[in-house]
Amino acid sequence: MSKKIVVITGSPRKKGNSFAMTEAFIKAAEAKGHTVTRFDAAFKKVGGCHACETCFSTGKACSFDDDFNTIAPAILEADALVFTTPVYWYSFPAQIKAVIDRIYSLVVGGKDIAGKECALIACCEEDDLAILDGVRIPMERTAALNKWKMVGEVLVPGVLNVGDIEKTDGCARAAALADAI
Repeated sequence: MSKKIVVITGSPRKKGNSFAMTEAFIKAAEAKGHTVTRFDAAFKKVGGCHACETCFSTGKACSFDDDFNTIAPAILEADALVFTTPVYWYSFPAQIKAVIDRIYSLVVGGKDIAGKECALIACCEEDDLAILDGVRIPMERTAALNKWKMVGEVLVPGVLNVGDIEKTDGCARAAALADAI
């Protein structure tokens, strides 16, 4: 069954390791007949949540009009959400974190976002897989809170320089993740 998948990336490096895994996933998902919409958060203007609680009062997800209001409708329509990101200082880069935080507007706005599938593709510089806990745990908890089904995670430590991902099975694992959705 064909699904609508929204991929949200967090890296500002277009040729970086997480982008390589993202592209491998998207290619595999499209080959399976899924429709994929990609948002590169690092190249969008998405500010942090203002906690004003006026979500959807203007007809848009957020009263503070920025690029999140172009992402929100796609999230609402998606069957699956895939977040791809490097780890910066043991957590999400600010750009993708702003998008994740603003999903709050969908909850406050009373939108039904339960039942979606969710996956995480992430990499980090250090060799210790535990470093990825800074993105893995928040994503798993976000999925649980929103009643999303976490269908998979591709977590790759030990990659920093452009092309390092090619020395791992990260791209192959990201492509295989398309089978879980």
